Parts: sequence; structure tokens; C-alpha cells
Amino acid sequence: MFNGYLSPYTARTFQFKRMLFCAVSLALTLPISSLALANKSIDQLEGINQQAVTTMITKADSYRIQPGAAKVVSLVKLYKSNTLDKTRQYNVYTRPNRESLVVFKSAVEAGQKMLMIEDNYWLLMPKSRRPIRITPMQKLLGEASVGDISTLTWSEDYQGEWVKSTIIKTLNGAEITTHQLKLTAKTKGASYQTIDLWLDANNDFPIKADLYLRSGKMAKQAWFTQGLREGATSVVAMTLLDKIQPNKKTIIEYQAISRQTLEDKYYNPAYLSRNSVSEL
Repeated sequence: MFNGYLSPYTARTFQFKRMLFCAVSLALTLPISSLALANKSIDQLEGINQQAVTTMITKADSYRIQPGAAKVVSLVKLYKSNTLDKTRQYNVYTRPNRESLVVFKSAVEAGQKMLMIEDNYWLLMPKSRRPIRITPMQKLLGEASVGDISTLTWSEDYQGEWVKSTIIKTLNGAEITTHQLKLTAKTKGASYQTIDLWLDANNDFPIKADLYLRSGKMAKQAWFTQGLREGATSVVAMTLLDKIQPNKKTIIEYQAISRQTLEDKYYNPAYLSRNSVSEL
């Protein structure tokens, strides 16, 4: 019969067993709740990094370009010290599978054409029967390059990665809460190796992009202007800032976008080298 007295040995044993019981109970309860929380965080993180990021980039693209075949009338303006210096107009015909035809419409460039087929670019001059191989980074006017005009898609040419949520200040001083993403090129024809992209947290509209070369050097910074086209929110212009020469900036205005399909022959460099397409 227990008389209330415990020997030192028995007391130590009882205390040890009590501590062991508490430790086991804690091990069985806390890790379960902690694991549940950890799994929840991991699931959320995976959603941001994969499915949600892909959705964000695809939606951001939808503000810039139309799905399927389209014609984009682009006016490029070069400013020096905030004074307009030069303008050029390009009619850009795009279709799926990363194919674009750029027809130069300004008088000083009349007859010139640029063709992009996946990772291949050709410049076609009016007095030459031989297409000239070019790179997407070759300049057209100011900071506007071939790749900027040919409207490459982020969702097709880049792999996205979540970075963070952050507040940025726009060129006009407004503060916007954004999702910051890092895009890494997955095609050879991509204009830039990496892009730091900021999307509006409310609707994934593109706000700003820092554009980097393969060397890791920042080539330029792009700001996107929001407007309405046929009643839908769209990117109506892109401002490119020269980080080396801060007195220069280039603005690409997307004056009109319409659904239009060209015949296959217009996406053949041999045909373009022999025929004028001034009617396009």
C-alpha cells in the first residue's frame, strides 16, 4: 500500500518518466501543427513560384499583345534632353510560334523589312537580294531594338520566378504595390538574358522592367503606359530609358492593334528579298 513516501530512487524514476511523457506528448503535438503550417507555407510558395507566376506572366502579356495573328502599328520617338529628335513608324505583323514581320514605313527607311522566325532574324534591304542576318539587340532607333519592336512574349520566351511583393514609385511619382518577378530567357532569340519585372498587384498589369544582357549588364529600363483600346485596359506605350546616357529616352507608341493574318509567303526571307511589301 502506498503510504505517501517515495524512496529517492523511486522519486527520480517517477520524475524521469514524467519528463519523458511530457517530451513525447510535445513531440506528438507540436510537430504535427508545425508541419501543417510548414506544408501550408510550402504549398502557397509553390503556387506563387509555379502556377501563379505563370498566370501572372500570361496575363501581363495579354495587356501587350493579342493572341493569334495581329497587326501592330508602332510609332517610335527618340527624345534628347526631353526634346523630340526623330520618329519612325513600323507596321508589325505577328502570328503564333514566335513569327513576326516588321515593315518599315518611314520615308527614310522605305523598302526595308525585318523578319523573325523563332530564333532567327533577317533584315531585308530594298536594293539587295540577299537577306542580312541580324540579332534581336540591333538598334532601330534610339534605345528601341529589333527585339523590342517585334513584340516577343514573356510567357513564351522566359521562365518566371517569384521574388517579392514591393511598393515602387512610377515616373510620375505615384506609388504602386507590385509583384516583383525575375524572368530568365529560355530561347536563343530572346532580346535579354534576364528581366526584372514588376506587375501591378491588383491586376498584373506590367509597370516596369529592368532589362539585362547576357553579360549581366543592365541594358535599359522599360516603363509601360496604361490606356484603353476598344474599351479594354492595354499597354498603349513603352518608354525605354538609357541608363548610360540619361538624357536620352525612346518611346514606342502602339497606335493601333488589329486582327490580321498574312499569307505564309510573307514569312519567307527568299520571297521578301525579291518582292516589295510596301502595301502592308
